[in-house]
Amino acid sequence: MSAEGLERQTRNYLSNNVPQIQQHGGSFEVRDVDEAAGTATVAIGGACSGCGIAPMTMKAIEQRLPESVDGLDDVEVVRAGGPRAAVMPSKTDEMEGMDEYEDYSPPF
Repeated sequence: MSAEGLERQTRNYLSNNVPQIQQHGGSFEVRDVDEAAGTATVAIGGACSGCGIAPMTMKAIEQRLPESVDGLDDVEVVRAGGPRAAVMPSKTDEMEGMDEYEDYSPPF
């Protein structure tokens, strides 16, 4: 499959399976797809900034996207910069270290 095909499938998955991002004023962007390596980088931003479950949404996307898109083995979700800036890094880092979020499974 081409990188363009992987990018399209990645976008479709996010639009169809994680509609909360856009429904809640957030945004996502498929930044990079490497067909040969089977990797993709997705940036989230917008209203994801300050959202309490954004770090867990990021983790869920990293885990579930490769399971759902053939040819995709690894996904990295990053914070968008500039006007689409996402979660404050200090808040994200703090939440990623909290045990109560370890097994969180968002409803998508």
